[in-house]
Amino acid sequence: MEKTIFGTACIFGTLAVVLGAFGAHGLEKLVNSDAVDSFETGVRYQMYHAFLLFVVGLLPQLSLKAKTVIYRLILIGVLLFSFSIYLLALNDLTAIDFKKIAFLTPLGGVFLICGWIVLGYQMIRSKASS
Repeated sequence: MEKTIFGTACIFGTLAVVLGAFGAHGLEKLVNSDAVDSFETGVRYQMYHAFLLFVVGLLPQLSLKAKTVIYRLILIGVLLFSFSIYLLALNDLTAIDFKKIAFLTPLGGVFLICGWIVLGYQMIRSKASS
């Protein structure tokens, strides 16, 4: 599971750098400043959670089951939160109306919050038992 966690962290981190560069150097020519700000929020949260996955993969206090649960919550959260923001920010450039998927952004946020809560609970639980 650690290889999967680290691999996903690397993919999320790489994509965050690439998308961040696109957002900083090309996106402002295509969409308004609010869309650029939203896009940058998606990139920032994606990178935060790439780092979180690295930490989760390295923590010896976490059981394989706990790592798997946290990994899945963060994976789903980033895909729903950040990627829906990317699509919404680029909405004016496509024929598809991505505003219909706007409900995915807060749903992704809930998954991210749950990932953090599970991590905190597992760390507190592991300290209490040692």
